[in-house]
Amino acid sequence: MKNILSIVIAFLALVGCSQSINLEEHFSLNGTIEPLEAVNQNGEAVKMSDYEEKVWVATFIFTNCDTVCSPMTAHIATLQEQLQDEKIEAELVSFSIDPEHDTPEVLKKFGDQFGADYKTWNFLTGYDQADIESFTNISFLAPAAKLEGSTQYVHSTSIFLMKGSQILEQYDGVSNVPFEKIIEDIKLLQ
Repeated sequence: MKNILSIVIAFLALVGCSQSINLEEHFSLNGTIEPLEAVNQNGEAVKMSDYEEKVWVATFIFTNCDTVCSPMTAHIATLQEQLQDEKIEAELVSFSIDPEHDTPEVLKKFGDQFGADYKTWNFLTGYDQADIESFTNISFLAPAAKLEGSTQYVHSTSIFLMKGSQILEQYDGVSNVPFEKIIEDIKLLQ
C-alpha cells in the first residue's frame, strides 16, 4: 500500500510540475508586438524575433528626457541587479523614442551611467521616428510622440513583461515599482 501511495504522489508531482501556466488567466494583457528592426548600444542589429523564445522586460525612454526616463532607467538597473542576484534569466530592452538624437553611442553612454550590464540589457535605436511611434502606439497601445515645439516626448512610463512577442503585463515604472511582483511573474514564465 505504501508503494502505491508513493507512486501516486510521485505521479501527481510530475503532472503538477509539467503543466505550464495559462498566460491568459494569469496575466492582464494579451497583446502581440509588431516586427521592428533596430540597433543596440553597440551598433549591433536587433530584431524583435531575436526575443521569440525569451522572457523580457520592455521600457520606452529617451536620453534627453528631463522628467521620468532617468528614474525609470535606474529602476530597471535595480531590477537587473535583483534578477542577477536570484540567477533569473530575463532580458531587458529600453527602446529610445528619440532615434534621431539617441545614437548607439549616446545610448551606451546613458546606459553606462546606470551600470547597465549589456549581456542582458539592450538600449535600442536605429529605426525611423514614425516606426517607433507606430510600434509603440499599435503594439503596446501606449503613447509615443514628440511634443510640438519641444525637445521632449510623450511616452509610456510602464514596464512591460514580455514572453516572445506577447505582451503579458504592465507595471508602474516610475513610483512604487513592484519589483517583487515583476520577479515573481518572471519566475512563473521560466
